[in-house]
This record gives sequence, C-alpha cells and structure tokens, in this order.
Amino acid sequence: MVFFVAKTVRSLVVLGDSTTVGVGDPVPGGWRGVGPLLAAAFADARYLNVSFTGARVASVRHEQLPKVLPARPDAAVLLVGMNDTLRSDFDARQLHVDLDAIVGALVAAGSAVVTVRFHDHSRVFRLPGALRRALRSRIRELNEILDAVVRRHGIGCVDLDLMDGAYSMETWAVDRLHPSELGHRRLAAAFAARLAEAGCEVPGRVSLVCTGGLEVTPLHHVGWLVVKGIPWLWRRGRDLIPYAATIMYRSWAGLPEPPRYVIRPSDDLDPLFEQRGA
Repeated sequence: MVFFVAKTVRSLVVLGDSTTVGVGDPVPGGWRGVGPLLAAAFADARYLNVSFTGARVASVRHEQLPKVLPARPDAAVLLVGMNDTLRSDFDARQLHVDLDAIVGALVAAGSAVVTVRFHDHSRVFRLPGALRRALRSRIRELNEILDAVVRRHGIGCVDLDLMDGAYSMETWAVDRLHPSELGHRRLAAAFAARLAEAGCEVPGRVSLVCTGGLEVTPLHHVGWLVVKGIPWLWRRGRDLIPYAATIMYRSWAGLPEPPRYVIRPSDDLDPLFEQRGA
C-alpha cells in the first residue's frame, strides 16, 4: 500500500499585478485581497507578496522573481498578463519566453506553482465592439501561452472563465476590472484547491463569507466612473485602437485575422509565427 504524504508549506509567495495586490477589496489602511486570504489558510507559513499595481509579465520576471527565489518557496501563486494585453507593444512571443522563465525558475526552486488563465473581460467591463474584439483576441493569445507553460511545467491553473461566479456582478468591484471581496475570496479558495491538488497540505480553509471591508455605495460607482473609469478607457483605448482598426478592416474586407502567435507542441520553446486561416 502506498501512502501519500502532503507537502508542508513553510513559505508562500505571491507574484503579479493589481489583483494580487488586493485592489477591489478595500480595508482600512489599504487593500486586503487574495494574498492575505490565501495565506490565512497556511497560518504557519511565511508569506511574501511582491506584487505591485501595473505590473506586466516582464516586470514579474525581472523585478519580482529575484525577490522571492532566495526564499525557496514551497508554494507560489502567479497572476499576471492582463496589463500586457491592453498595450500597443503586446508581444506574444516575448510573453511566452518570460512566463516560461518565471514558472521554470519557481519550479526549479521547489515551488508548487499555480497560475490562472483569463476570462472574457468584455463580458464584465463593457467596451465598444471593436475594442471588445481586439481585447478578446489578445486574451485568447495570452491564454494559449499560459496553457503551453502550464503543460510544459505541469503546474496548477485556475481557469477564471470556469470559476464559480465568474460573470456574476457580485464577484466584481466597482471598476468591473478587479474582484470584489467575494471575488477575491473565490479566487483564493480556487488557488488553495489547486495547491492541494498539487500535493500541498492546506491546513486551513478560505471562507467565502464576506466580513465587510469598506462599504461601497452608488456614489463610489459614479465617482470611479468619472475620476478613474473614463480616463482609463481613454488611455487603454488609444493603445488598442490601431489593433482594433486592423481587425475591423480585415473583417470588412473578408480577410483573415492579423497574424497570430502559434506555439509548436514541443518542449524546446521554438515558437512559430504563421497566418491562421490564410
């Protein structure tokens, strides 16, 4: 008879962007969010969160990763990539290289790693049609890269598209871009489940009962739209508009979508660019 012994998590690290910073779950003095909620299930583990708002994949590789590797973490959570999809310098091949390097380094350090593949943001945050199609295309490419990295290194993955309540408004904060308290709790619970599946001992549990941080009122919604939402849409729209215009023109002219990054089913990270549908 073979007995399975779960791995004790003595060190838990979190890397990523504003979601792992905790944006969307306000508490007095700052943000809480998925990191502390997950860490509470590993009460005896050292917890280190090196995330920062606006982080992109390259930021995680070159700025955050060097801060966590010396700790040789037993478990690592990685959530990053959406900021890259919203930028005009989106480079799928470089994203693949950077994500593979991040995950590879964490696995080599002995970490059980869990990441995410992304949902359709346009179903939560409403965008004009052309921008919606452009963002969906970018997210599809990012998810294909994430799938390849997950397969290559055999790590855990939370599919946000399939997560319970993914498209329920109660899961999302006032900005519709970051999880609400409930959304952060759902995400933390999903991460805990994947770490358990990866062989980690999870001594505690993530409660889905909201304890209430700062109350969000209709005035907060209006204030966010005026102060943050419209300026954000303008900035990101300017970045995506050229790509969106290309998609619109090709659709009108009956041409295939712009060239997309295609990953060969091999372990040598030798990707191939090709025209799909050409």
